[in-house]
Amino acid sequence: MSSEANLLPLIVEPEELAEHLDDASLLIVDVPMRAESYAEGHVPGAVFLDKARLMRGQGEVPCLEPTVEQLSALFSELGLTRDTHVVAYDDEGGGWAGRLLWTLELIGHTRYSYLNGGIHAWREAGKPLESEASRPTPSEYEAEILRPEVQIERSELVERLDEKGFAIWDARSPEEYRGEKGENKRLGHIPGAVNLEWTQAMDRERGLRIRDYAELITELEALGLTPDMEVVTHCQSHHRSGFTWLVGKALGFEKIRGYAGSWKEWGNRDDTPVEK
Repeated sequence: MSSEANLLPLIVEPEELAEHLDDASLLIVDVPMRAESYAEGHVPGAVFLDKARLMRGQGEVPCLEPTVEQLSALFSELGLTRDTHVVAYDDEGGGWAGRLLWTLELIGHTRYSYLNGGIHAWREAGKPLESEASRPTPSEYEAEILRPEVQIERSELVERLDEKGFAIWDARSPEEYRGEKGENKRLGHIPGAVNLEWTQAMDRERGLRIRDYAELITELEALGLTPDMEVVTHCQSHHRSGFTWLVGKALGFEKIRGYAGSWKEWGNRDDTPVEK
């Protein structure tokens, strides 16, 4: 394999990944919602990642991206190198896997793939499972935020709300979007944001794979989101929107960004505009 091209496509199917399990440059990462899922059976060779490591975990907005020190420690433990091709998956249809891939994009590591449908699709395809934990070979990875444009800060978001060609995809539930539920000081949504709940982009009949691209693009266009626009996606903590960010990338939205602060930040302040 040439080191110039990515080993696998952005969205990889179980059959294709199964053919590459012995590839030395592959790092398969299982980042499940339920930690037990890993022990119950994972893709052979996959290493476990605690989802909490993908967030800063401190301060007023603990769901922000980790510090560069935290990222360096994390990716060194996982054994990331410049030539590693990361395949991420989870047990819930792509939220935490998407958050991991978004984080890799942030540090400029673009050799990555998502196992379409995660462990559900892998099981349904009858692929082999392993229950023994795999230990990564540590590296000395020095993370830098090389692609800051992959995220957006609250201050920029506030300034650009009315801008043409700029849109917000709220991946929360319709009830949260309408301000009927939530655990924040203020409920509702960012003015102008459109709502397509993250699970709506999953195909429940096909092991939680991403739904038919043409159908999704049609639905997003009906909401006013088109691939040429700059689209910001968020949820409560940029976990559900880890998946919608990934879906946007798969659909050809080249200027899709994640708002890591999400509603956790926006809905707990007094100086941010809120619509219901």
